[in-house]
Amino acid sequence: MIRDRAHVAVAYRRRISSLLLGRAARSVLARASGQSVALSRFWPGRTDRLLIAPNDLRTVDATRASEIYAGRFVFAGKIVTSHGRSIFELDPPSDDWEANLLGFGWLRHLRAADSAITRANARSLIDDWISKPIRKRGIGWRADVLARRVISLLSQAPLVLNDADGKFYRRFLRSLTREIRYLRYTMVDIPDGVPRLQVLIALCYASLCLANQAKHIRASSRKLSDELTRQLLPDGGHISRNPGALIELLPDLLPLRQTYTARNIAPPPALLNAIDRMMPMLRFFRHGDGSFALFNGMSSAPSGLLATLLAYDDTHGIPMSNMPHSGFQRLDAGATAIIMDTGTPPPPAVSRDAHAGCLSFELSSATARIVVNCGIPSTGRDNWRAFARSTAAHSTLICHETSSCQFIELPAMKRMLQGAPIVSGPSNVGVFREAADDSIQLTATHDAYARQFGVIHQRSLTLSADGTRLDGEDTLLNASGSSTRNKPDDYVLRFHLHPSVKANRLTDAHGVMLVLPNRDVWTFEAPNDKVDLEDSVFLAGSDGPRRTSQIVIRQHRADSPSVRWSFTRSSASPSVTSARRDARREPELPL
Repeated sequence: MIRDRAHVAVAYRRRISSLLLGRAARSVLARASGQSVALSRFWPGRTDRLLIAPNDLRTVDATRASEIYAGRFVFAGKIVTSHGRSIFELDPPSDDWEANLLGFGWLRHLRAADSAITRANARSLIDDWISKPIRKRGIGWRADVLARRVISLLSQAPLVLNDADGKFYRRFLRSLTREIRYLRYTMVDIPDGVPRLQVLIALCYASLCLANQAKHIRASSRKLSDELTRQLLPDGGHISRNPGALIELLPDLLPLRQTYTARNIAPPPALLNAIDRMMPMLRFFRHGDGSFALFNGMSSAPSGLLATLLAYDDTHGIPMSNMPHSGFQRLDAGATAIIMDTGTPPPPAVSRDAHAGCLSFELSSATARIVVNCGIPSTGRDNWRAFARSTAAHSTLICHETSSCQFIELPAMKRMLQGAPIVSGPSNVGVFREAADDSIQLTATHDAYARQFGVIHQRSLTLSADGTRLDGEDTLLNASGSSTRNKPDDYVLRFHLHPSVKANRLTDAHGVMLVLPNRDVWTFEAPNDKVDLEDSVFLAGSDGPRRTSQIVIRQHRADSPSVRWSFTRSSASPSVTSARRDARREPELPL
């Protein structure tokens, strides 16, 4: 036992040392190339011509063009009115707002309006950005923001350059070429994961769309292919295990494939392969209402964008049930869907948004979500990040209020590593799946609590063939070679409910009645345990955090090492109506 603890401690220190050394090495390389980066800002970009403009698949709203024309910029839940001043001179209300402004994605709304006024307005704003000294501000030159700006300017070039005079045309391309050159120089200090792919996608677009960048096509394509091969898992999931990575990448990868074809250049096989593997994952993580399951940093998914992406899926089949490389399982029966996290944490370098939600699951029926994870807001994440990543924010079991993953907590290290990566968590997750004529059974275990508490968490789910009943059992097993003497044995089982679900605790204290928006009624029961209904928060709403409820069962392992529970769908019959009258509603408290 002592030897196991020493081994875990050594592995923990090695992970932290590796992260710190990697960050230090990138900083040294960035400083070494700093002179070239600085020169790239002032080196005159070669003025040439635009060959092609890629499509933009993201959702547009033509009504926002009038807001921008009036000087009202609404991003990340914040509104800033310029009052005749340059919007780039004003102090941004948040980093998210500034990143949205300087990414120039809002140009697509001006293009949707498609008028002489919006074209002139777009040129005026871009000319203002090019000429302002304030454009050297840090957020605007962050790798992911710069990559988004390059892609946006290329995609919306028809809006900007239509009816433009030759002087603006040359100034626009000169500035764009300078930013592309800067992006190439900053490759050494780009965080791993999605930001690195976004930069490489932007560089591929630049090499294909501009005449003076054609010499970079082969090198950019090769680098993107290598990175796609490294970051995309064989089943199509991203190495970060964040479903949102698919929605971030596919709107750029799909038009990139078309851009290669439009230039009569064969798209890299790695690009085609990546798209083919990623598309089925969209259906895998999707609930009946069109929303995505909330795992590892996923927030609300734009329904319009998701529908657009799914239109490119040629298979149109039912979702796959097993994603072993990404570490997720799905159960489908009737109108019921269950998505469960059965994977180990992602590599530390790409775990800055990963959550401690091993063996958590989400449950939906038709177009209604029932059990969810809390998720994380799309904006203002820093306020909620620590809670959202904890095990308590997920629908699973938590021992002694201790998350199943450990995050970097020292402020100095978090600043140096630009976040709080995971440094320890489940190292062994076992999954067993079995299908019978009348049910589907899934059993999974994880060892995150083996060292601290000497236990293995095992969760078994059994979904009936018609999808009207889900039986579950959570058990704490003795870890091999571990003793549980003198260790805390309290644990909590949580089921976070979607805000649209109306929950009423039954008078017998062993169940909760759940009324869905479509008036379907489900009942949660744990016959041998006391069931409480407590406050919770749903963070992934499109309108921000919302108050909701959670079903909670508290136990001690010495008294009860396992909890059996069930979710059952019932029809709106007189007996249900009577039971609803007998149910005791918990007091509603403000969030």
